[in-house]
Amino acid sequence: MATVEECRAALDKLVEHFDGISQEDRAKHVVERRLACHISDLGVTFFGRLHRGGLDPFKEVPPEDGRPAEVKLTLKSEDLISMVNGELDMGRALFGGRVKIDASLGDLLRLRKLL
Repeated sequence: MATVEECRAALDKLVEHFDGISQEDRAKHVVERRLACHISDLGVTFFGRLHRGGLDPFKEVPPEDGRPAEVKLTLKSEDLISMVNGELDMGRALFGGRVKIDASLGDLLRLRKLL
C-alpha cells in the first residue's frame, strides 16, 4: 500500500503530463470536468478540474461550489502509482476490475484519447 503523500505525488505527475498535451489536442478532446479520485485502500479522495488550459492540481478538499464531480475514479493506491508511471494500462485495469470509473461514455472516450 502506498502512502497519501505518494498518491499526491503521482497525481502531481499526472498534472505535469497534461501540461505536455498540445493546445490542438486539448481543444479537440477536452471539455471542462470536475474530477474525483478516490483511493479506496487509504480512504481518501482527491479532487481536481480538467479544462482546456490543462489539469488543475488535485486537492483533498471538495470544490467550494459543492457541485459533484462528473468523472469519478476509484482505485487502490498502488494501482494509481502504477498507472501514472506507465506500468499499468488503464484499459486493462478497467476491464480487470482494478479501476472503477463513473463517467459518461463521451467523457470516457475523450479521456482515453488524452491518456
